[in-house]
Amino acid sequence: MEILLLIIRLFLFGIFALAGVGKLLDMEGSEKAVRGFGVPDNLAKPFSIFLPIAEIGIAISLLFVQVSWFGAIAGSGLLLIFTGGMLWQMKQGNAPDCHCFGQIHNEPVSIKSLLRNVAFAVLSLFLVFSGQANQGLDITNRIGGETGFMEIIIGVVIIGFLFGALYYLKKISEQQTQILRRIEVIELLSHEGGKEIERDDVENPSEGLPIGSPVPEFQLQDITGKQTTLTSVFGVGRPSLLFFVSPSCNPCQSLMPEIESWQEELKDKINFVFISNGKAKENLEKFGGDTFKTILLQEDREVAEELKAKWTPTALLVNPDGTIASKVAAGDTAIQEMIEKIKENGFDDELIFIEATQNGAEPTIGKEAPDFELEDLEGKQISSKDLAGKKTLIAFWSATCPHCVNMLDELREWDKVKGQDEPNLILLSSGDEEAHKEFDLKSPILLEEKSETAQAFGMSGTPSAVMVNEKGKVVSEVAVGALNIWALLGKKKEITD
Repeated sequence: MEILLLIIRLFLFGIFALAGVGKLLDMEGSEKAVRGFGVPDNLAKPFSIFLPIAEIGIAISLLFVQVSWFGAIAGSGLLLIFTGGMLWQMKQGNAPDCHCFGQIHNEPVSIKSLLRNVAFAVLSLFLVFSGQANQGLDITNRIGGETGFMEIIIGVVIIGFLFGALYYLKKISEQQTQILRRIEVIELLSHEGGKEIERDDVENPSEGLPIGSPVPEFQLQDITGKQTTLTSVFGVGRPSLLFFVSPSCNPCQSLMPEIESWQEELKDKINFVFISNGKAKENLEKFGGDTFKTILLQEDREVAEELKAKWTPTALLVNPDGTIASKVAAGDTAIQEMIEKIKENGFDDELIFIEATQNGAEPTIGKEAPDFELEDLEGKQISSKDLAGKKTLIAFWSATCPHCVNMLDELREWDKVKGQDEPNLILLSSGDEEAHKEFDLKSPILLEEKSETAQAFGMSGTPSAVMVNEKGKVVSEVAVGALNIWALLGKKKEITD
C-alpha cells in the first residue's frame, strides 16, 4: 500500500510539474486561456502567473511525505475547480482552450479533457482520504540498504521530463512542417515540378468556375489503366471532393495523413477523388496510403486548367448531380478550412454549397428566386411563377455593354438551337425597346430601367447570370462575364474581342 501511495504521488508530481512548466513556457497562451474560462480581464494576467507557480508548488510538495497531504488537498481543490469550470463552459456550449499543459499540449475543452481531469482528481482525493500520516514511502528511505528512493525519484523525474521534452520537440516539428507546407505552396506560385509556369494571366488561387456550373466531361485513366469519365464518379448519391495533386508536390504528400483521416471520418458522406498526372506507380507510392482511393490521371493538367485548379494541392467540392459546389481551395490551410465548412454545413440540404460574398452583396444561392412580374417586348407578362418546371438562366444585359455585344451572336445561336433538356433563358435589360428587338432572341427580354429584379438576384454588372432550378431556387452564384456564363450552361467558349 505504501508503494502504491508513493507511485500515485510521483505520478501526480509529474502531472502538476508538466502543467506548471508548460504554462510558464507560454504565458500569453495561459492568459488567453484564463480569459476563455471567464476570469475578468483585470485578474487574468495575475491569475495566469499564480496558477503555474501554484502547480509547481503542489508538485514539489507531493514528493515529501511530511507535506504531501497538504499538497494533495491543494491539488484536489485545483482539479475540482478546473472540472467545475469545464462543466460550466460545456453547459454554455463553449469550448475554450483548456491550456492544461501550456505550450507542451493544449486542446479545446471536451469530454476527453474533462474525464482526464476527473481521473487526476480521484487520485489526488485518494491521497487526501488516506490521511496525513499515511502518505506512502518516504523517497529518502532505502530498500535493503541498497538503492535510495531519492535516486529512484530522480530517475523517474528525469525520464518524465525527457518524455515531456520529446513531446514538446514533436510539437515544434509539427509547427515547422506547417510552415514548410506554406513555403512550398508559395513556391508553387512560380514553379511546379521544376517547370516554369507562365503567369501572364495570373488569377487568385481561390477563383474558379462559378458555383452551380456543371463539371466539364473528360475521359481519364484510373491507376489500373481503365478508361473512365470524370462525371461518372459523381453518380454515387453523395457529394464528391476532388483533390488536385501531383507526384512532384511535396505539400500534397505532407497533407495525405490528414486527408486519410477526413476520408475515414466522412466516408459515408463524401466521395474522395484524386486527380493527378504522371505514372500510376509514382502516384501509388505517393498517395496510395492505407485507405482505398479513386485516383484519376490527366495526360498533362487539362482537367485542373479547365476547373481553374492552378496549384497543388487544391480541393473542389462537387454536388451529386455533378455541379460545382465550392470555390477551389488552394493549399493545405484553405483545404482544412473547406473541410471544417463541409462538416458545419451538414448533409441535410438537397444541395451543398459553400457560400461566398459576391460584389459586397449577400449571395442568393440556395434561396428562392425573388418575386418579379414584368412585360416582355411582345407585351406578355412574365413572372417568377414562370420559372417553375424547368431550369432557367436569368441573364443581366445591356445593349450598350461591349462585352454583351461581343457575346450576343453566340447567345442568339444557342437560343435558337438549344434542346429541350437545356435551360430556358430570360434576359433582364434596360434601354431602348427597338434596339432590343434587333437582338432577334426567341427567349423573352424584360426591360426595367432601374434593374431592381437583376439586383434582387444579386447581379450588379453586365453581362452576368444566375441559374434557377425547376423548383424556383437559385442554384448558382452570380456568373460574371461571358466565360463564366457559358460555364453555367456547361459550354466552353473562347473570349472574342
